[in-house]
Parts: sequence; C-alpha cells; structure tokens
Amino acid sequence: MDFRRGRAREEPEINFIPLIDVLLVILIFLMVTTTYSHFSELKINLPTAQGEQQQSKTVEIKVAVAADGAMAVNDAKLPGGDRAALLASLKAAAAGKRDVVVVVNADARSTHQSVIAVMEAAREAGLSQLTFATQNLK
Repeated sequence: MDFRRGRAREEPEINFIPLIDVLLVILIFLMVTTTYSHFSELKINLPTAQGEQQQSKTVEIKVAVAADGAMAVNDAKLPGGDRAALLASLKAAAAGKRDVVVVVNADARSTHQSVIAVMEAAREAGLSQLTFATQNLK
C-alpha cells in the first residue's frame, strides 16, 4: 500500500533568518572582543638632561662612509674597501692626542659591513670612543 499518493508532495524549505541572526551575533561578539593594537607605531619619550657644557675640547676624527663604500678620514679620501689605509689614517690622525672621539658619518644607504669595518679599524687603532652622526629632519 502506498499512502503517499493522496498527499501533495511538499517542497523542502530552508529558512535563512535564523542563520543570519546567528552570524550577526558572532560578528558583534568578534567586534566587541577584538583589540586593535598598532604594532608598527613606536611611541618613545626620550629622557631630558640638564648639565653644563664640557669645558675641555675633545679631538674629533670624522670618518665619512658613502653609499658605495668609499671612505674619507678628516676629508682625506681613501680607496674604497682598503682597510689597511683606513687603519693607517686613523692612527695618523690620533697620533699624540688624548681623548680622541671617532665620529662616523655614514650614508643611510651604506652597507652595514662598511660601518663595521670603520668600527674594527678604530678598535685596532686604540680608539675606544666612537659616535655616529645624525641629522634632524624638520
């Protein structure tokens, strides 16, 4: 016996309203619980200091490092990558002087290796006071 013949076949119906309600509740939950952090921003407050100017003048040896690796010690150009000439120049510039400070003026696009070479040459020349020159962008 087939009892289904007399009944009209019902089409299945999918109700999307409860699905949309659940998705909206999940979306609201995620919006409320998410923290929006900015990891790319660094807010640094630099310390301030008050003091007197240093009375004794220190001797500065200025070492310039160009983007292509060429160097100059106190405006005297050196062959690019010649570590021995750099060491000899630093020793000659510091001969017989006390409190010598090496100031490295490196181009922003100069290689890290060329700056490290200047630091190594200063160490080998016995110059332990080293600083890097920067510029203010206004």
